[in-house]
Amino acid sequence: MLALLERRRSLPLRALVPPGPDNAALERMLAIAARVPDHGRLVPWRFIVLEGEARRAAGERLDALYLAQNPDLAADKRHMWRDYLLRAPVTVVVVSRPDPAAKIPVLNQVLSAGAAAMNLISAATALGFGAQWLLKWPGRDKAAAALLGIGATEQAAGFIHIGSPAEAPPDRQRPALEEVVTRWRP
Repeated sequence: MLALLERRRSLPLRALVPPGPDNAALERMLAIAARVPDHGRLVPWRFIVLEGEARRAAGERLDALYLAQNPDLAADKRHMWRDYLLRAPVTVVVVSRPDPAAKIPVLNQVLSAGAAAMNLISAATALGFGAQWLLKWPGRDKAAAALLGIGATEQAAGFIHIGSPAEAPPDRQRPALEEVVTRWRP
């Protein structure tokens, strides 16, 4: 497990190619993603899976909405959301759905959604796939999010794109621990 965590890297979207996970592998990833800290057992997150032709249909609807919001959009940008969703074989939208009436602080609930996203990425890596976590316009715009099935009281925590790695992901510079770690002392 430590070796897996030490080698985990995000792949660029262009490097996530077919084949993606089959249904059994995806179900296993989602089951692992659901095993996160969840104070109060509120399940303050859920998953929306975009796969197969659903990626194209969702992307085309997002393109239409984006064009309506940006009528002067250049012709070469008019299919960018379709193309975006077709890049990886599978995209899982992790949806944060905190309950503000619960005794558990909303921040804890939002962090649980983030943990679900990270567990999904770790599960994909463990099964030999590559993954990238992004949050672009479709997850930040209320109308676009609604088009994907995200409710008015919910928010996209991230789009987790999953596919086979076309290349070995390079490592990036990581912070030196002395720059990010302090030890509290009385």
